Amino acid sequence: MFALHMLDRMRRMRGLMLDAAGFGPEESPFRVIAARPGFRLRAYGGPAEGPALLIVPAPIKRPYIWDIAPDASAVRRCLGGGLRVYLIEWTEPDEGAPGSGLADYAGAHIAAAVDAVDADGGAGRVLLAGHSLGGTLAAIFAAGHPDRVSALLLLEAPLAFGAAAGDLAAMVAKAPPADALLDGASSVPGSMLTNASVRAAPDAFSREVWRDRLASLADPKDARLHTQVMRWALDEFAMPARLFEDVVERLYREDRFARGTLRLGARTVGSAAIACPVLAAVDPRSTVIPAASTLSALSGASEVRVLRYGGDRGVALQHVGVLVGRSAHESLWPEIVAWLYARGRAPEDEAKTK
Repeated sequence: MFALHMLDRMRRMRGLMLDAAGFGPEESPFRVIAARPGFRLRAYGGPAEGPALLIVPAPIKRPYIWDIAPDASAVRRCLGGGLRVYLIEWTEPDEGAPGSGLADYAGAHIAAAVDAVDADGGAGRVLLAGHSLGGTLAAIFAAGHPDRVSALLLLEAPLAFGAAAGDLAAMVAKAPPADALLDGASSVPGSMLTNASVRAAPDAFSREVWRDRLASLADPKDARLHTQVMRWALDEFAMPARLFEDVVERLYREDRFARGTLRLGARTVGSAAIACPVLAAVDPRSTVIPAASTLSALSGASEVRVLRYGGDRGVALQHVGVLVGRSAHESLWPEIVAWLYARGRAPEDEAKTK
């Protein structure tokens, strides 16, 4: 693990070199309104009266993929649509500590963030959004806390991890148990997670990047965004050992969330308990997060709306294209924001407009 932690540092140094060359993130101003071991909570924009949206990033890399550049920012899109935007910024686990597991990341941490949003602007229930594993965490929270979530946005987020869960699930099925991989380590280097992803899906995480780099050369905007996403990909983030074991064993190997047997402290939750409206954006081409791994697990939702993302040039990794891609921002995000705003309005607000 030591060599991989050193590789993380080297990759972050390469990222700083790209920052110096002008390819760093161009984030919106924010204020930190809460902090506790494991995360900080960002609030964007000034005072607003719109519905509160809480973004749950994947706990693997830095969260600015949601706000990487002015014309490729989901955060700015949501602010422009009248939403109050908050984002959980996961922080590095303490050296030598076992860290938090799913019960914290998909339970206590998100609950604390919702409390902080409520204290900041009065929102007992929030719109909850997540991409990839961040969407999984958001969905688990929504299943266990239906009184705190008014609607759920899932962007290429796996919920069912069985045979239809794609390349990563197939790799986990053949891998040794998580505790054997950890070998007593307190955290998992980001480089280990990146390397595992490349081995599991070499086309999505390697060949696709090179194809996109070549395709982006003809357009300066595409080329710049490609480099900015690659800079983000260098921001390796260590995962607590306990969370790694929970994700590998409880989700991927045992598929407990889809089966309704996922134990989080005193709660047992399952995807069928997601009762709020859900908007799911899926990529029908994806072998990393197949559409079925999201859509097959939403049987209990009061409403399920599906948007299909067809890919973009200049996004480096198509898996993050739904967040940063040009076509995504032109065709998907206006619809996403309008849907969120409508689902986040209080009943009394809706009555006033009738």
